Amino acid sequence: MLELGQGKAPAADLIKDVSEATFMADVVEASQTVPVIVDFWAPWCGPCKTLGPALEAAVTAAGGAVKMAKINVDENQAIAGQLQVQSIPTVYAFWQGQPIDGFQGALPPSEIDAFVTKVVTASGGEVADRGLEEAVEAAEEMLEGGDAQSAGETFAAILEQDQENVAAFSGLARANIAMDALDQAEAVLNGVPADLSEAPEIEAVRAQLELARQAENAGPLADLTAAVEANPTDHQARFDLAQAMHAAGDADGAVNELLEVFRRDREWNDGAAKAQLFTIFESLKPNDPIVLNGRRKLSSMIFA
Repeated sequence: MLELGQGKAPAADLIKDVSEATFMADVVEASQTVPVIVDFWAPWCGPCKTLGPALEAAVTAAGGAVKMAKINVDENQAIAGQLQVQSIPTVYAFWQGQPIDGFQGALPPSEIDAFVTKVVTASGGEVADRGLEEAVEAAEEMLEGGDAQSAGETFAAILEQDQENVAAFSGLARANIAMDALDQAEAVLNGVPADLSEAPEIEAVRAQLELARQAENAGPLADLTAAVEANPTDHQARFDLAQAMHAAGDADGAVNELLEVFRRDREWNDGAAKAQLFTIFESLKPNDPIVLNGRRKLSSMIFA
């Protein structure tokens, strides 16, 4: 596993998609000051799908001591030919404009770490020691940016190196939820070690998964709104409306409707409105305004 250290470079600066037009700048010239690992891959290559994310995680974990260039051989056959790439995945490490090391085929995470460390050491550098923490941060950026597939692959690669990384378990489950792979998200959560299963990050994802399951069966928003307007005392319709609103991305509106159910009848359906409120609160960050305002309003009703 990569050692821990200091320093951070943005993921966009560390890992780039490189073409024949940018190879000189992003590999040859860039390697004059920092080693560049070049990953030759193709969309149809199965082993590439395993190696690529693991290599990205290791490069990110190095904290700027090495960079990575990803070259699609289908789109850049001239470069692949010049470097005599005969099979993929093929990986070369460049330092000061020249290839200094490389390998073919997928490797286990420990060997990928060793390769990256060897390349960094050969250039006279040191591997930064925030390691996997920085890889997690990069994966979170991917997830927030809407690239759930890449985020999930990176979180999975992190877990290959640290099987008790609660942030990676949480991230991998959330990435699967974002891709509507709810069964896979549940499998990830079921695989969390017992001593981590009650961590706040894991509890939050469980709540998010429960809400995502509900969203699959949410009723038509317009019809439920009309039903509540026609009969404001129909608690089931209002509860269903809250679920539909949350499924549509309106968590604040959902909380308000559930608070209204609680205000009208706090014991309705064995306290279902309060339980649903807590599920929403747990799915969000503790300092989210929706959580803070919702908890305040709920407390004022309870203690009124």
